Amino acid sequence: MEMNKPLFIPLQTEFYEEFKNGTKIDELRKYGARWNEKTCMKGRKVIISKGYGKQNRMTGVIADFSKQIGSTFSDAYRDDIKAVYGTDQIDIATIRIKDLVATNTPTKEE
Repeated sequence: MEMNKPLFIPLQTEFYEEFKNGTKIDELRKYGARWNEKTCMKGRKVIISKGYGKQNRMTGVIADFSKQIGSTFSDAYRDDIKAVYGTDQIDIATIRIKDLVATNTPTKEE
């Protein structure tokens, strides 16, 4: 995987809108081959997208990355992690994103 290429993060509408209005700055994903320290390095450009379409996208930069076990999150996050993965006893990648700018121009970076 080429690290100069922006990291593509598709989101459900609810979470995309939270990033757009500034109430969300961290994206949580199951830690693994796609979401880890090497693929989510600080300073890497990102494209967040409402779904997989070419419209409703924002570009930004990874400000920080951390890995922690799901059971150490606050109750609300823990409940969400359990709902998605069936357990909170898994490693979660927390990707902090900054400098988001809306763009509706289709990109070739996917």
